[in-house]
Amino acid sequence: MELGLDGVSVDGIVHDVTLSAASGQVVGIVGPNGSGKSTTLRCVYRALRPSGGAVLLDGQDLLAMPLKESARRLAALTQDSHVEFDFTVAEVVAMGRLPHKGAFDRDTDRDHDLVARSLRQVDAEHLAGRTFLTLSGGERQRVLIARALVQEPDVLVLDEPTNHLDIRHQLDVLALVRRVGPTVLTVLHDLNLAAAYCDRVHVLDGGRVVAGGAPADVLTPDLVLAVFGVRAHLVVHPTSGAPQLLFGHPEVSP
Repeated sequence: MELGLDGVSVDGIVHDVTLSAASGQVVGIVGPNGSGKSTTLRCVYRALRPSGGAVLLDGQDLLAMPLKESARRLAALTQDSHVEFDFTVAEVVAMGRLPHKGAFDRDTDRDHDLVARSLRQVDAEHLAGRTFLTLSGGERQRVLIARALVQEPDVLVLDEPTNHLDIRHQLDVLALVRRVGPTVLTVLHDLNLAAAYCDRVHVLDGGRVVAGGAPADVLTPDLVLAVFGVRAHLVVHPTSGAPQLLFGHPEVSP
């Protein structure tokens, strides 16, 4: 499923953001703090109504869809994701099946199988019986990613999915979302992770898209200095071939 943002604006924060993610692509949004990344994503997963423009799923206006239909097609991991009560991990992940159910439907064998599979995919199957509030920050993040995956969405929206994760699980999660197949729109702070795992990258600065394209074309030393205020040296990863950046303080001569 193709995801498109057509001139999305939020008064005073985001200005005329236009970008697209083709079916099966992983598309990253990067930018300095306060550049409008999370606000843009809130418009995509319907937590915020844009003041202008539209979010499109295969050309259909997302805001014109019933909420339950859009929830079946699009899942989100947000920075605001939390669980108020101490449900078990399996119960939290099973909540991702709610858009596919009627008000009084019980969990089926297939639901249980999907929950187990999603936990296994994020290396959290052993946590199924634990209560959510006893987990570490990294464990909670993996469980919430499993909850999004169990929704079986066509589009996955991720706001800092690697937050709280150690380096191994950062790599595992991003490799997983590439492998499982939905179209992915993700905000990432780590430019090297964006370069390694995204098909395309869009750079926001001051609420506007200032660059977009393949990571090697976008994440250049000149752009990194202009937008992020740091010097960067571009190198090629010796095994993956992905562009990677080595950073230095702007006041230190290259």
